[in-house]
Amino acid sequence: MTNTAVPPSDAAQLAAPALINEAQRLSALHACEVLDSGPSVVSDALVRLAARTFHVPAVSLGLMDADRLWFKASIGMTDSEQARDRSLCAHAMAQCEELLVVEDLSRDSRFAQHPLVAHPPHWRFYASAPLRNAQGLILGTLAIWDTQARNFSAIDRLALKDLALLASDQLASRQSLVQLHHLAMTDPLTGLANRTQFRQALEVEMAHAMRTGEPFTVLSMDLDGFRDVNDGFGHAAGEEVLCEVARRLNQQVRLGDVLSRFGGDEFGVVMRHGAKDSAQVLAKRIVKAVSAPITLSTGDEIGVGISIGMAAYSDRVESVPMLLVQADQALYQAKKQNEKRWKMFVGIR
Repeated sequence: MTNTAVPPSDAAQLAAPALINEAQRLSALHACEVLDSGPSVVSDALVRLAARTFHVPAVSLGLMDADRLWFKASIGMTDSEQARDRSLCAHAMAQCEELLVVEDLSRDSRFAQHPLVAHPPHWRFYASAPLRNAQGLILGTLAIWDTQARNFSAIDRLALKDLALLASDQLASRQSLVQLHHLAMTDPLTGLANRTQFRQALEVEMAHAMRTGEPFTVLSMDLDGFRDVNDGFGHAAGEEVLCEVARRLNQQVRLGDVLSRFGGDEFGVVMRHGAKDSAQVLAKRIVKAVSAPITLSTGDEIGVGISIGMAAYSDRVESVPMLLVQADQALYQAKKQNEKRWKMFVGIR
């Protein structure tokens, strides 16, 4: 669609009104992880069905982001998105009603001067129904467009509502799948990646390294003195310690590294594009961060340490299990040391 400039005097009149519950609405939309995703067979089928049902040249299934209306599927639209402040669908969402129907846009004072009405493609008819989630938040619209003014009957209105309900259910199903995937890949206590996600990241990094020769390092870690915390202060205190350690570890790893909790007091890092020297620097930072005293919610102050074993990819590493064994061997050696709590696997001399 053509983004025609709007004179400053008309800008305030044409700008879409603000939406209520905007922070919650955007959070719910982003939780679906659908923005900028690829084509969907079901979404494409829905817009085709709408076009045939209402005999219109254009249909859009749009999701309203912070500054744009992004089309998950559309027919008769030349762009994949519209600026939010020039979107007719933003007006529909702001009124929070079941439908917005404008049978002749050129005769409606709200839209007569809108660039999509006053200039090509010269839309004359517009009708949309909101896409709502289970909490009633409006995430977008299913809209139909025509270049001719037309009547829209009660039966037409019901049919548009029904199609929007189907589109809303599709969004809900996607959000449920995203949540299930997140649960399957996440440690429920700390929110870190779990062992499954760690292993997947490691497989990807290994394949990349084997193709390119680019180095990376695996860190295998567990806490020192954690059993004493559980025995002396109880299981709840132990969980507090694990969450605080996870927070501190997360502050030390680099963007793009995969930090995981395997269970108990065991953690791991896939240090992407990290050679031995960089891994040694990271290990030193981690040991310092974790060893600082931890104050529990009871006011008690406790201390734990951390031991780290590291293994760097090389041409001699033939598989993921081999690299993990090397990291575990280095961890075993690190635990035997009294002062320096990290060790790099060096192989047989």
